[in-house]
Amino acid sequence: FGQFILRKGLNSPPQFIPAIGAIFIFFYQMKYYCTVFLFLILSSFAGAQTIPELEQQLKEAQTSLEKMNLSYDLAEAWLPKDAKKALEYGKAAYNRAQELRNDGMAAESAFLIAQCYNRMRGEERKEETWLKSALGHAKSANDADLIIKTVDKLSRLAIKSKRDYRKAFQYTEEAFKFFSQRGRSISELDRRYDKRKVLREKEQRELIRELNKLTAELERLAAEKDKLSADKTVLTKRTQTLEKEKASIAEEKELVELEIAEKEEEIKDISKEKLKAKMLAEARKHMIENLENQKVIDSLELAQTNLALENARLQNERGKYIFMFLAAVAVFVILLALLNYYRFRAKKRLSKQLEQQNQLIEEARKRSDELLLNILPANIAQELKEKGKATARKFNEASILFADFKNFTRISEQMSPEKLVEEIDNIFKAFDNIISHYEDIEKIKTVGDAYICASGLVDRKTIPTNLIKAALEMQEFLDDLKKEKMRKNEPFFEARIGIHTGPVVAGVVGLKKFAYDIWGDTVNIAARMEANCEAGRVNVSESTYRLIKYNYQCQYRGKVAAKGKGMVDMYYVEKEI
Repeated sequence: FGQFILRKGLNSPPQFIPAIGAIFIFFYQMKYYCTVFLFLILSSFAGAQTIPELEQQLKEAQTSLEKMNLSYDLAEAWLPKDAKKALEYGKAAYNRAQELRNDGMAAESAFLIAQCYNRMRGEERKEETWLKSALGHAKSANDADLIIKTVDKLSRLAIKSKRDYRKAFQYTEEAFKFFSQRGRSISELDRRYDKRKVLREKEQRELIRELNKLTAELERLAAEKDKLSADKTVLTKRTQTLEKEKASIAEEKELVELEIAEKEEEIKDISKEKLKAKMLAEARKHMIENLENQKVIDSLELAQTNLALENARLQNERGKYIFMFLAAVAVFVILLALLNYYRFRAKKRLSKQLEQQNQLIEEARKRSDELLLNILPANIAQELKEKGKATARKFNEASILFADFKNFTRISEQMSPEKLVEEIDNIFKAFDNIISHYEDIEKIKTVGDAYICASGLVDRKTIPTNLIKAALEMQEFLDDLKKEKMRKNEPFFEARIGIHTGPVVAGVVGLKKFAYDIWGDTVNIAARMEANCEAGRVNVSESTYRLIKYNYQCQYRGKVAAKGKGMVDMYYVEKEI
């Protein structure tokens, strides 16, 4: 119908646009005629909740759903009285509906907010915004009645504020499209209206029957009211009669009270005489009792005197007994104190002796532990102390260092035995000091002029970087010692150091003078690395090189034959990267 108008060129048809909206409003309003009629009837018998009651319920509400419904009810209640208050509660209801994703309630709340702005001057833009929001939520909730109401309001607002008939028509056209997409049409709405009309007429007939019942009840109440009025007249007459009787009784009461007052005067006179006689009798009785009490008092005083004398005698004898008892107790306490003193002295002397013995035992234990740790690794020493023996273990990636002196026999012939042992001792002590800085390096043994140590004798995977570093420090120490000996024109030692990484078996051998040792091809290849090394250099095998090549700069120097292993690549370690 709207498209037909636009095709005919009727660009300003104010008489048609409201007619289109009226079609929807007609169906909408008929739905509520019976409901309004019922409300008008029942409102005369029962009042709705007041605004303070609703506000109190809102404060006590626990769930978001309750708060949403109560906020909406408060907005409706405030709307006729205070639009700003209604706007505040309407927005609260809208926000709750948004949180609960209740599109139906969000649409109703938005429509109510638009009504609030409609009551305010100059708020047409906000009214339009909230009507659009109500329309969107109504579509999501598929609320046809609210869609029709909202479209009608938007159309009227567009015509009223801007006289924009085209925009008003667009709102109506959108509603047609919405109902068409959901398979609805005017004829369908008409059929729905007919069905609803039948239901509403039925409801109306029931409400009329209810109204007739209520009318009959009102007539009965009126009859009762008339009856009560008649009863009231009878009660009024009865009340007047009672008032007269009351006045008569009051006169009789005054006469009786006068007679009572006269009798009370007579009783008072008689009581005074009786009281005097009683007081005289009491005085006489009191005097007699005083005389008897004086005799009793004299007897009591005599008895008290005799009792005091007897108590004094008993107290004297009791004092003697107490003195003797206290003297005996004092002697016992002194003897007990002396006994405790001598016991304390003896206990203190024994405690001191025991402490000295424990100290000597602890010092001896520490010395034995130090001696044990000097010849065994810490974990092996602990195992020996706990179990009395140490189990041999295999380590898959142990690194063995062999250090040997070049021309040892020739140089030793130039020294006295004492000087030779002293020189070797100083060098090996320096080596011991160097490896002591690295927890993962363990000294194995010294054989003649050979010094053997190892790293990686643990269960976890290790890299022999510390062992290479210790080997370079050993060569550095020997180089400094060489310079000093050359300056003094004394013979000096130069060492060859070889290192190889591989599997070894480690354990303690022997019953007496036992030692921690290692076995395997790895030991033999480390010895081959040392034998094929130049003095002052550190020679490592291929397996060790692979582990340290990212930490140390190395120089390849060829292959060497190893028994049972074929040819083994060799590398000189130059310096740390």
